[in-house]
Formats: sequence, C-alpha cells, structure tokens
Amino acid sequence: MKKILTLVCVSALGGILTLGGYKLFVQDNEQQLAVEQSSDLPVYIPTNTTNTINSNAALAPNFVEAAEKSIDAVVHVKNTSIVSAPMTMQDLFFGRNSQRAQVGTGSGVIISPTGYIVTNNHVIKNANEISITLNNNKTYMAELIGTDAVTDIALLKIDTEEDLPYMAFGDSDNAKIGEWVLAVGNPFNLNSTVTAGIISAKSRDLTGQNMQSFIQTDAAVNPGNSGGALVNTNGDLIGINTAISSRTGSYIGYSFAVPSNIARKIVNDIMEYGNVQNGILGVVGGALNSKAAEQLGTDITEGFYVSEVTEDTGAEKAGIQSGDIIRKIDNVEINKFSDLTGYLKTKSPEDVVNVTLLRDGDEEVLPVTLLKPSTYILQTIGFVKNASTEDLEKYNADYGIKISKFDENYKYSWERMGVVEGSIITKINGKKLYTIEDAQNAMKSRKFNEPLQIEVINNEGEKITPIFR
Repeated sequence: MKKILTLVCVSALGGILTLGGYKLFVQDNEQQLAVEQSSDLPVYIPTNTTNTINSNAALAPNFVEAAEKSIDAVVHVKNTSIVSAPMTMQDLFFGRNSQRAQVGTGSGVIISPTGYIVTNNHVIKNANEISITLNNNKTYMAELIGTDAVTDIALLKIDTEEDLPYMAFGDSDNAKIGEWVLAVGNPFNLNSTVTAGIISAKSRDLTGQNMQSFIQTDAAVNPGNSGGALVNTNGDLIGINTAISSRTGSYIGYSFAVPSNIARKIVNDIMEYGNVQNGILGVVGGALNSKAAEQLGTDITEGFYVSEVTEDTGAEKAGIQSGDIIRKIDNVEINKFSDLTGYLKTKSPEDVVNVTLLRDGDEEVLPVTLLKPSTYILQTIGFVKNASTEDLEKYNADYGIKISKFDENYKYSWERMGVVEGSIITKINGKKLYTIEDAQNAMKSRKFNEPLQIEVINNEGEKITPIFR
C-alpha cells in the first residue's frame, strides 16, 4: 500500500514539474513567435461598445430635423397639357381631332403660408391644368402666376382655408462645397422622398453658353424630383432641384439645382412686376485660363477678362475698360463666367455692386450701377434693341423697337422682304412694342402652337407681317 501511494505522489509531482516547465519555456516561446508572424498586420485595439457608438453618432450627420422641416412643404405637381397625337384610321373615319391629353409630374416647394409654390418652368410648361397634392394627400388646382424660362423657375398659387407649412429661402451664397444636403421631392411619383449627398460644385453651367449657374450635388435626383427642394442640414432651402446629367435618363451621380438666391429674386420679380427684372453690368469677354492668359500676355489665370465695354451701360459710366480683369463682385470671387452671371442674376436694375478688378497689375474697386438690358434676342430675327427717337423718325413710326443684328439663319429671308438691320418692329401677334420688355412679354404670353406674327417696317416704308409657324 505504501508503494502505491509513493508511486502516485511521484507521478503527480512529475506531472506538475512537466506542466510547469512547459508553461515556463515552451508556451511563452510559441506566443512570442505568433506575435512576430503577425507583426505586419493591422493592430486592432479593443474599444468599449458604448463609446464606439457615441463616436460614430457624433461624426455622422443627422438629417432627421432637416427632413422634418422640409417634407411637408414639398408638394406633388401634376401638369395636364393637350398635345397633338398621330392621326389614326379611326380619327379619319369619325372626323375626330388627333389631340390628346398628356400628363406630366414633378415637385414644388411651398414658400409662403398663403399658398405660393415655386417649381421648375419645364414642369408646368404648356399646361392647360395644374394640380397640387400636399403631403397630407389633399389636392388643389393651381394658378400659374409667372415663369422665367432662362432660369427654369415658375411661380404657382393655390387657395386654402388654412395656413400651409412652408420653407423660407436660405442664402445659397453661404453654401460650401463638401457640405451635406438633402434632395426632397417625388421621383417616379414616389411621394415625399428624401435623399442625401454633398455639394460637389457651385456655379456649374451645363449649356456651355454661360446662361446657367447651378449648385451641383451627388444627392440622388430622378424624373419627378424637378422643382423639389435642396436643403442643408439646418433645413434651409438653398436650391430648387432642376436637372441631372445622365446618358440613361435616370440618376447616375450628378444632379443640379437653381441656387435659392436666384430663385428668390425671380419669384420676387414675378410677384412685384409680373416679369423678371434683370440688371446687367455691360461687359463682354470671357473667363481666363492658362491658354487664354498666354494669348493675352498675362500671368493671371483666374477671373473675367473684359474685351469690350457696352455703350451706355453701368460698366462704361463707372470707368471699366477693355483689358481689365474682374476678380470679385462684392464678396463673390469670379473665377469663371458662370460665377459672374450667377451672381448678377440675384441683382436688379439700379442695384450698385462693387467690382474688384486688376488693371496694369494694380487692384481697383469700382462701384457700378446695374441697368436694364438694352438688347434682346428675338426668335426668328436675332438681336433687337430699344429704338431712339431718330430711329423711329427715319421710318416714320410712332413706336417700335429696332433690329440691331440678324441671326445669320434668318438674315437672307428678311432681306428678301426688304427688311434690313435698323428696320423697326412695331407689333408681335398684334401687341404694340415700345420697348424690348414689350417684346419679351409678347413672346412669353404666346400660346402653345400659336403662329408668330411680326409686323415690321421695311426699307420702303411698308408694313409687312410675315407669319412663322
């Protein structure tokens, strides 16, 4: 019995010594070897779960408040228009008209509790009937107050018994590239849709003619979003979603919005004057880049180079000269043409802007009073301008506007009728013309498919009225 107990104790002692030696010499070496083998892999540091969530929440933008502020102020716009459809055999047999009703949809933003709504001009263009559906599913018929095709902005009005939720215009000049924004609208008739992205660029022109100055974002915008709201994380309305850049017709990464400062100015003009009051600077030129700078013999590659100053404009009266380089207007830096045109679209005639320019290497600041445009591009003719007393006396006319320069596509046709540059246009569709604004209004009030009749006094003193369809 003693031998058995002695054997058990010796075995236990041997096991303890063996295990201790393994722990001391073998296992430590294996752990050290494992660390060395993974030394070039990322080192992961354990973190507290609660702290990780709080850290992510602090970094991630919160769109809930902005969405709540905007979603009830964005509406669904339905446009019903009458279009010509292909003539069928049944139409011929029964003597029916081939015109059909066509329905288009988009979005709009309520900008006052009394029911004023801003949307895109292309959303309601040629509409015979416009209906508005609110986020609470109530539907109202809308009145078209006015439009501006150049900026693609339209103003509607609905009448309700109660005040409506609305959004006030924010300051789009303060929007920054990289800033988070929301696009709110009704893509593919999906009401009250909110998407998020960042501002990718500002003063973006899609036409190449320097007529536009969009805010570019990567917030998803699709057909039906047009006229909807672009808002920042504070819920401020900083743009009206208008267009996408796409080869498929659907969103592929870039969307564009009319800046709120431009939209607000257009709306105010429509409400006060019935049309848009543009203030012009009166300069002709182009944006600088390396190639242009080399051709002009300057080392300045940013800004607007003035090649010509228009006669009788604010720029001429303020002393701006050919060869000047405009670097800033008020506090807005001018790096490309759309920076210039975009800012001027927020201004009105008689507004004074401070123009910072470079002349012979020296910086100057000149206050310039903006004036009304003195020329207008009239469809089927070209450039027209207000006629002076001498111009009217030459053609024995009591009223009218003067043809300043023909569009080359129409010049030959007009000259065959004895109409030359300098001839007087007296009427458009029966409406007398005293200024180019009258011509603009006559063209805007022209109905869809209505023939265009232009009364002109030719070089023989005869009044002719060609009709364009």
